[in-house]
Amino acid sequence: MTQSPASQEEYIEIFGAREHNLKNLDVRIPRNKLVVVTGLSGSGKSSLAFDTIYAEGQRRYMESFSAYARSFLGGMERPDVDKINGLSPVIAIEQKTTSKNPRSTVGTVTEIYDFMRLLYARAGEAYSYLTGKKMIRQTEDQIIEQLFTKFLGKKLYILAPIVKGRKGHYRELFEQIRKMGFSKVRVDGVVMDIVPKMQVDRYKIHDIEIVIDRIVADESDRFRITQSLKSGLQHGKGVIMIREENGEVHHFSKYLMDPETGLSYDEPAPNTFSFNSPYGACPTCNGLGVIEEITRESIIPDPSLSITRGGIAPLGEYRDIWIFKKIEAILKHYKCSMSTPIKDLPAEVVEVLLYGDKIEVAVDSVKYPGTQWNTTFEGIVNFLQKYQEGSSDKIQDWVSEFTITQTCPDCQGYRLKKEALHFKIDEKHIGELAMLDIRGLADWFEGLESRMTEKQQIIGVEVLKEIRKRIGFLVDIGLDYLSLNRPLRTLSGGEAQRIRLATQIGTQLVGVLYILDEPSIGLHQRDNVKLIKALQSLRDLGNSVLVVEHDKDMMLESDFVLDMGPGAGRHGGHIVAAGRPEEILKNNSVTARYLNGALGLPIPEKRRTGTGEKLILKGASGNNLKNVTLELPLGNLILITGVSGSGKSTLIHETLFPILNREFYNSKKEPMPYESIEGLKALDKVIEVDQSPIGRTPRSNPATYTGVFSDIRTLFTELPEAKIRGYKPGRFSFNVKGGRCEECEGAGMKLIEMDFLPDVHIPCETCKGKRYNRETLEVRFKGKSISDVLDMTVEQAVEFFEFQPKILRKIQTLSDVGLGYITLGQHATTLSGGEAQRVKLATELSKKDTGKTFYILDEPTTGLHFQDIDLLMGVLNKLVEKGNTVLIIEHNLDVIKVADYVVDLGPEGGNKGGTILIQGTPEEVAAHPQSHTGKFLKQELYR
Repeated sequence: MTQSPASQEEYIEIFGAREHNLKNLDVRIPRNKLVVVTGLSGSGKSSLAFDTIYAEGQRRYMESFSAYARSFLGGMERPDVDKINGLSPVIAIEQKTTSKNPRSTVGTVTEIYDFMRLLYARAGEAYSYLTGKKMIRQTEDQIIEQLFTKFLGKKLYILAPIVKGRKGHYRELFEQIRKMGFSKVRVDGVVMDIVPKMQVDRYKIHDIEIVIDRIVADESDRFRITQSLKSGLQHGKGVIMIREENGEVHHFSKYLMDPETGLSYDEPAPNTFSFNSPYGACPTCNGLGVIEEITRESIIPDPSLSITRGGIAPLGEYRDIWIFKKIEAILKHYKCSMSTPIKDLPAEVVEVLLYGDKIEVAVDSVKYPGTQWNTTFEGIVNFLQKYQEGSSDKIQDWVSEFTITQTCPDCQGYRLKKEALHFKIDEKHIGELAMLDIRGLADWFEGLESRMTEKQQIIGVEVLKEIRKRIGFLVDIGLDYLSLNRPLRTLSGGEAQRIRLATQIGTQLVGVLYILDEPSIGLHQRDNVKLIKALQSLRDLGNSVLVVEHDKDMMLESDFVLDMGPGAGRHGGHIVAAGRPEEILKNNSVTARYLNGALGLPIPEKRRTGTGEKLILKGASGNNLKNVTLELPLGNLILITGVSGSGKSTLIHETLFPILNREFYNSKKEPMPYESIEGLKALDKVIEVDQSPIGRTPRSNPATYTGVFSDIRTLFTELPEAKIRGYKPGRFSFNVKGGRCEECEGAGMKLIEMDFLPDVHIPCETCKGKRYNRETLEVRFKGKSISDVLDMTVEQAVEFFEFQPKILRKIQTLSDVGLGYITLGQHATTLSGGEAQRVKLATELSKKDTGKTFYILDEPTTGLHFQDIDLLMGVLNKLVEKGNTVLIIEHNLDVIKVADYVVDLGPEGGNKGGTILIQGTPEEVAAHPQSHTGKFLKQELYR
């Protein structure tokens, strides 16, 4: 028997990888090690890690299913690779998997909230929401014993409640009770005989009980009383009432009940505490914790205007249309005029305009002059609410301009029914726990057993173990500033990835290959250590961990580094260096030279002082901000730093940006609470560049996004050949009929559905993937057709259009931000987050700046290699030199050290953050004793 070679057990071997820009790679990656794949942006890291290794692992897993099962799953495309040996089951933890669903929260994804629901359902103590007293439950025997001890010798009625606070005439119910053999009922507190065809007022609310028996509580009659009580509990579904002669009523229940008011709760189950279930969700906000409210202020923003002049915002100024005729008729009915300012109209008239009226008014017909219609008016608010749901996106967007998101008044943002919020453990309900940050939650669960009853301890022992374990993982990975009810869609890509990583560590799998995509995004240097430890613990369990990463510390702490390059795009796809970190440092690759200090961003000799103008934001107090005052000297490169969760996004994205947006573009988004802002006169526009994709379909590409494609199409229509043929710009669009290939509708590819094999994309046979028809392709500029232009890389296009200044300016900026390797027609769906952000940045840069522009960038170094960061900073510095202000939220020390001005928030995340520790030059931040950023910055500045 031959033994398998050791190499196959110890390495993942890849032969002939050609996916995207990979140049027929052969590579051996050690197993059960922490391996970092690095290299320039666009050098082929993701193509190797995700599109080759992960895609093949996933495909092999799918192949293990039967053909029948695969027909439901859809198959997987085989990556372009000759052979892969030694591949374990693969789990990819990417950034793009964040859910946009508002019901997905940190608690539900980590399953901590699910375990807490179980704990509360089994060990929670119920309290009445009417009296605040502890609810009690009794057995049949206990109820019988109480009856004899409390009411011995008294005359009593035994009543079984069957209708509680509901409308109806109940004729059939009375008939049914009579047929069961009962002769009396108690309706709304009055005992009466049941007579044929008996009914009550249909439109009033009623309480109805069956009179089961009239008894004297006497031991000699024990058998009959017991039978009557059992019958009462059966008809009353576990609840009975005892009425004394003097009219006093006592409640008894086999379930949870408030003995004073008779309020009873259903038996708690885990879904009683779920805001995603109708059994637990607050009925007002449907478990979202917030409601969209149409307010009077948003409909009548300026009461000094009359209705004719557009005082009612959704309707605008007076036009000869039906709704204005209706309003005119209503005002005539109340003896008012359309030209009176709204503030001078009687309050009741404004109320009718907003909320409608049942009174009919005669309205002149627009369609049939001389005739009148009698009609009622539903009111502007009701009209908008009707269109709030179930209308087209356009109408919903229009209605959303008049809505304000507010915390739900019924559940106070806790998302649950009031019953669920009255089950408590150690004085706290589950909603309060979900609001705590993970650090606070960990402290509360610490030693909880000592504050529980013996019964609760026995029930909760296993559940508490699970909860603590999961909370521990989140703390270890540096996410202790998040709260359980934080919606997943509000997290950054890095945070969402680390949450999934914490869940994976919890599953304790062995022998798996984990592939991660830049997990250090959005992570402060201080927490980086925690992340590296978490990845090493995954490795130590017996797994292989492959990380696509640019972080210096991660590379130096890894077991093996793969450096890809030498360039990006067509110039990449090779392995430049591979080995242990210490071997890589001796290499001469670009990455190695940045790691060993031969290359690096130089620290400026003199920091800029700016234009002398300042933007001052006072009293910002949203989320965890502690009433801070932010001072920004304009005309500088400004960095906002601080540990994760210290309040950077709240301060910039949710307070400052909405204020500027409202000032310059009349945006409706409400900023978080603040007192005042000064210095807006020194600015004239604000631009935010984030990492969301530039388009969700393959039809969107860098050429269409930057707008350069319109200019290129115009250039083609100016050509003599196009003029002779009478072609307009639409002829050169692949999205509209006319010039595009109709066989593939301008996609260049056709989709062949293969049932239980993966769908296959093949180049369109008619246009051979060129997207256009033959006639359109005959129009050529410098020998190139419009399709050839889309296939050019940005570098080639810069040379090709060098004498077309309008086109060149836009393409040159793509090249300046380091995107020379992407093609103009590259599908938007294939761009990484960092690339998408740089395409947006290039689009903004190609516009004429005013010298008074305020740019906001959120972690622009995401997905960027050291060399790309150099390029990017060069572009941003050019902007600042023209007098503009560039503000960056960033953790990357290379960028922080070259800033002119740094604002550091902290000292910690969550409740312990939210203050500005220091605002000043990088040197001043480095000298601050409490600043975590300062400690790491000091090492960078004084190397």
